[in-house]
Amino acid sequence: MSQKFSAPPARVPAEKLARDIRRATRKHHSAEDKIRIVLEGLRGEKSIENIEK
Repeated sequence: MSQKFSAPPARVPAEKLARDIRRATRKHHSAEDKIRIVLEGLRGEKSIENIEK
């Protein structure tokens, strides 16, 4: 009888895991929010970095 050895489970590299977590927790903005942010930035009322909901 011969024994078959299976390969150990593949480990996910830390960089890929971190990228997947960042991608899953990213904020999703509606089209209206994106347009509002761009227009406020063009008007010069607020800097784009400081624009919040």
